[in-house]
Amino acid sequence: MSHPITITESAQEHFAKLLAQQPEGTNIRVFVVNPGTQSAECGVSYCPPEAVEATDTEFAYEPFSAYVDELSLPFLEDAEIDYVTDKMGAQLTLKAPNAKMRKVSDDAPLIERVEYVIQTQVNPQLAGHGGHVNLVEITDEGVAIVAFGGGCNGCSMVDVTLKEGIEKQLIQEFAGELTGVKDATEHQAGEHSYY
Repeated sequence: MSHPITITESAQEHFAKLLAQQPEGTNIRVFVVNPGTQSAECGVSYCPPEAVEATDTEFAYEPFSAYVDELSLPFLEDAEIDYVTDKMGAQLTLKAPNAKMRKVSDDAPLIERVEYVIQTQVNPQLAGHGGHVNLVEITDEGVAIVAFGGGCNGCSMVDVTLKEGIEKQLIQEFAGELTGVKDATEHQAGEHSYY
């Protein structure tokens, strides 16, 4: 069984050192808080033997095992735990690209696959501007209707962001399935969006 979670060698060494100071038999647990939501966070904690649940999945690494609870597992697909040392010191970095949304299979309905790409690829780029985009619907003509929220709402850059960035990205990703991307407010507000 391949590990959905990559724990780099430097992170494994770091955990092994920490675990050496813990009672014998202590391993680590990798989990997601609020899985499947925008506020999902990946975390790591100590896992003493008595805390292992029957429904946990064990991933054995050389110096220790990582336990993952049933709920977090699908959201930790492609996650990576690294231990990085730079000028600021050393820190553990947790990347869980699917924590906010579990991976969607290739034969899932188009709307689910588009939603997945928006949540995992588009929104992380918008997050730096305090904005996010939600998929409202996909029309029969293959146009994805999206709603901007957060800092994007009413921002004059929305059209540029939408056309240059998001539309291009999604049409490339779903060539032959999606024909365009439109802003939902454009649909509803008509001429009066400035009131």
